[in-house]
Amino acid sequence: MSKLALLGGKQIREVSFPNRISMGGEEKAAALRVLDSDVLSGFVGAAGRFFNGGKEVVSFENQWADEYGFKHAISTNSWTTGLQVAMGAIGIEPGDEVICPPYTMSASATVAMFYGGIPVFADIDADRFSICPADVELKITKRTKAIVVVHLFGCPADMDPIMKLASRYNLKVIEDAAQAPGVVYRGAPVGAIGDIGGFSLNFHKHIQTGEGGLIVTNDDEFALRSRLIRNHGENAATDYGVSDLSNTIGSNYRYTELQAAIASVQFTKLKGMLRHRAILADYLDKRLSDIPGLSIQKIEDDSSHAYYMYPILFDESMLGVSRSTFVKAVNAELPEAKYWDTTPLAEGYVKPLYWNDVYQKQIALGKNGFPFSFNKDVTYCYDKGICPVVERLYAKELMISPLVREGMELADIKAFADAIEKVVDNVRDLYSFDQSLANDCVYDPVAAIDENVE
Repeated sequence: MSKLALLGGKQIREVSFPNRISMGGEEKAAALRVLDSDVLSGFVGAAGRFFNGGKEVVSFENQWADEYGFKHAISTNSWTTGLQVAMGAIGIEPGDEVICPPYTMSASATVAMFYGGIPVFADIDADRFSICPADVELKITKRTKAIVVVHLFGCPADMDPIMKLASRYNLKVIEDAAQAPGVVYRGAPVGAIGDIGGFSLNFHKHIQTGEGGLIVTNDDEFALRSRLIRNHGENAATDYGVSDLSNTIGSNYRYTELQAAIASVQFTKLKGMLRHRAILADYLDKRLSDIPGLSIQKIEDDSSHAYYMYPILFDESMLGVSRSTFVKAVNAELPEAKYWDTTPLAEGYVKPLYWNDVYQKQIALGKNGFPFSFNKDVTYCYDKGICPVVERLYAKELMISPLVREGMELADIKAFADAIEKVVDNVRDLYSFDQSLANDCVYDPVAAIDENVE
């Protein structure tokens, strides 16, 4: 009989991994303080003292801005709406093209459409998993207005060449750092290396208040416009001296006092979270770096990683089995996941965004193909094959693990590494394994949650 648990052998570990607990006594005390105040939201949708929110919201925004040197921090009720606000603030108009990566949460691209912008997808590089500057340049046209950069899994994108492109072609850069709070790229905090960006406070992010987002920028005009769009800007634009009223019609994207108080407490723990994740990741790096057929992500000395997910590249040609079989075998060595963040290993990530029907059928706002139909002289192509690196990673090469996080200790990560090594050492036993699900099935619970909740 094989030693592998998938084939009847004994598991490496039977005790369940601990799930992540993010709410404690300090968060409860902060929530009770706000409840006792009887002020759950401090916003008023008109110019004046409370246009930018109550004391908890303002305090939290200042706390993050001061810590990382951002001139402005602006909270929103989700990062999806934060991205939408950012698109409006930089002046996206109907027919403007916005270059986006296709391997990310869907909102990183669809937010452009709320202002009539048209997502154009550039491939990603296989090292950082973020948008590839060389392919970005190939996608730039006279209609291009902005580039969306996503710091995927907490790894900083290669910002220097992207900012050079933006300068050369007079483009705006939006940084989606939803998964990368507190991360630095060559010494600079991500989020406002570009023109505007920000972070997610969704329930499975590092800092979480159920839902929420935080826009950051060093540009005064973009900050003012963001605050207007967040809070019914049509009532206040002229009061704040805005003569160009384009995109200042707002909505209610406001953060509550209750959420801000909890976020403020959690923010004080962020650096400790990042240190802990880095220790666990470093251990895994050392265990996995010399295993044939597996490749780990390497970070520059003056950059950092938030390890929202720990990515591993899989080489089927070297290991002789499909990624799907390998993932099944590793997971079989460990206890069955009870929560999304106790899943040892998952295959792929979200499917390439341009595979979604909104792009395949080019139906978004209304029934007549807007915004794709706006530029009459252009036919937009979202065919399979336009981003081969993304499609290869999705189908065959990328594996991710959410285990590198608070709540996990080195002993837990050791069991995970032991399971991987055991499967590699006995991989020949899997050669005749009957794959009842076929290799093209890449659904996993981690990706499903992250694709649909932001």
